Formats: sequence, structure tokens, C-alpha cells
Amino acid sequence: MSTTITTPDADETCAYCGSRIFDHDPICVRDCEDDCGSPRYFCNYACLSAHIDENELTTGDACEWNPDEIGCC
Repeated sequence: MSTTITTPDADETCAYCGSRIFDHDPICVRDCEDDCGSPRYFCNYACLSAHIDENELTTGDACEWNPDEIGCC
């Protein structure tokens, strides 16, 4: 799976709060479970984290760890 990396426009806005991403510490995210679609830009990790929480993007995606399970490590 290959993707093309390009620098976003200077006026690109945050997918969460709408601020210009280059006024902050921008982060680019792609959903590579869905054919590595278009990138989404966030102005910082706080906006990315809030987006993840509000959209429950981690629900059901984490493994359950049981330290008593045989062969768990």
C-alpha cells in the first residue's frame, strides 16, 4: 500500500477545531483501514485526541490483556 506525501496548503485547517494547522504543531492522519484515503489534518495532539474520544474511535479496537492467561507474553 503506497501513499503520496505532500505538504498541505498554508491555509489548511484543523479537522477538529478549524484553526490553521501551521499556526500550531500539525499532525497528518490517514485511515489506512479504508484504502489510505485522503489525509486529515489536526493542529495539535489535543485536537486529535479530542476527535478520537468524541468519535469513540478506540472502542472495540484494543485487545484485552489478562496477565494470568497462558502464553500471553
